Amino acid sequence: MRILSIRQPWAYLIANGDKDIENRSWRTKYRGLFLIHASLALDRDGCRAQKLLAEDMETGGVVGMAEIVDCVTYHPSKWFRGHYGFVLRKRRSLPFVKWSGMLGLREAPPRLVRRLGL
Repeated sequence: MRILSIRQPWAYLIANGDKDIENRSWRTKYRGLFLIHASLALDRDGCRAQKLLAEDMETGGVVGMAEIVDCVTYHPSKWFRGHYGFVLRKRRSLPFVKWSGMLGLREAPPRLVRRLGL
């Protein structure tokens, strides 16, 4: 299992099934499940645009999981904005678990996976 840090409110929107693509400036060959880590950084403009309160967003921990099924350079989704889009399926929220984030799509620490009961 991998883990990817994503700013709020985008992490929330993915975990709750609204956002079906994650935009990145880099591609990935990885296909499979990953944990959605809500970074400490907030996109306040994004919160306002999505009519979400920034102060309600959980940050600095795992908020959900999803499956990357493709990496594309074009997608008809209203959410596609980047050079590359990670096409997501099986999006779901998880109980918040405080955890430090890092850059990149990386292996999830076994201790975190056990803590989440996965």
